[in-house]
Amino acid sequence: MAGKSRRKRRRNGEKPQVNDPPIVFVSFHEDNDTALKNEFVKRMKGLMVHNPVKIDYVHKANRSVGDIQRYIRDEYLADTTVTVVLIGVETWQRKHVDWEIGASLRDTDTNGRGGLVGIVLPEHPDYAKPTKHPRRIPPRLADNLVGDDPYARLYDWPKPFEPETVAKWIEAAFTRRKGETPINTLPRFGNNRRTKPEEGWR
Repeated sequence: MAGKSRRKRRRNGEKPQVNDPPIVFVSFHEDNDTALKNEFVKRMKGLMVHNPVKIDYVHKANRSVGDIQRYIRDEYLADTTVTVVLIGVETWQRKHVDWEIGASLRDTDTNGRGGLVGIVLPEHPDYAKPTKHPRRIPPRLADNLVGDDPYARLYDWPKPFEPETVAKWIEAAFTRRKGETPINTLPRFGNNRRTKPEEGWR
């Protein structure tokens, strides 16, 4: 209900209220990681408002790439304050993940840029390792993890899962979006990548 109220205020030209929960878009590999995405949304209930895309629209054959990208950006990400990317073994390969991150980082009159958080899932080969292989992370996210004070942050899926900790990650991402300028210069994926997951993107 809070999310609907916030969207209504935004479309009426009103500013969000201080106590509004963040509106979060979750980007993930639909075929592999839907169960963990659902668990994430369930555990974070009350601490964020989930802003999902209607997958049936995205997958309709008569939709052009441009139509899908505009749909994601204008119908969903325009209201989103933070995008959380759930990173499994093959997430970096997915064109929709690349488009969603790219749209999140754009700053336009109708779509202010959102904060960006990556969460490495337990199935990922670099899970719980102190250093993550950048080519096993979606490349547009990886670009924003470099430097002393990067725009994005990368975390491991917490065990045990502590919603309050994740909420702090989201809040910090929301704050960072107002200061740092993200990197969003890579060409958009035209198709899903076919490189072996263990080799990463090239």
